Amino acid sequence: MYAIVATGGKQYKVQVGDVFSVEKIDAELGDLVALDVIFVADGSNVITEADKLSVAKVHTQVVEHYKGEKALIFKFKKRKGYKKLRGHRQLLTKLEVVSIALDGVAPKLAKKADIKTTDKPAKDSAKASAEAALNKETVEDIKAVEAKEAAEDNKTTEAFDDKPKRKPAAKKTEEPSESVDSEELAEASESVDNEELAEANISETKDGVEDGA
Repeated sequence: MYAIVATGGKQYKVQVGDVFSVEKIDAELGDLVALDVIFVADGSNVITEADKLSVAKVHTQVVEHYKGEKALIFKFKKRKGYKKLRGHRQLLTKLEVVSIALDGVAPKLAKKADIKTTDKPAKDSAKASAEAALNKETVEDIKAVEAKEAAEDNKTTEAFDDKPKRKPAAKKTEEPSESVDSEELAEASESVDNEELAEANISETKDGVEDGA
């Protein structure tokens, strides 16, 4: 006997004892999960009536919750400089088929203690202690390097502070230039011209007197 069940938007062909993975189901390890049946075949007996299938159930037990393989999503637009790479790991649940019940009656649950978990085995004490010592040494080395860098930074700042600071250069004060009025310039030029004319007249007069004598 086998059945086809639907969960997570997908269909699965299952038999009693099969272990298969589906989209994550909100259930704890060891819980019993009933899946909807859309087809049942038992030798020559095939059930496709909706009334009977609505009652039938495939009972499964949660074995493990885990993440699937990583899928890479790459987006690219040519001549646009657009590239994006993302990764995704789908959450999955591993189920084990316990029974295919045409009447929908659930079987008795197994003890949760009997369900195998995916926890990793405990490490050996010697290996654990060695790893702890290595981690301790690594932390101490990192602290020593940080302390050394901090000391060097302090020395640099102290040397910078010890340097004599330059005094700011005194600003040059420009003396205001004396403004000369245009009227004064005109008067000065007129007086110069008058003096030159007077001297020229005097020299001509002297020349005339000398010629007469």
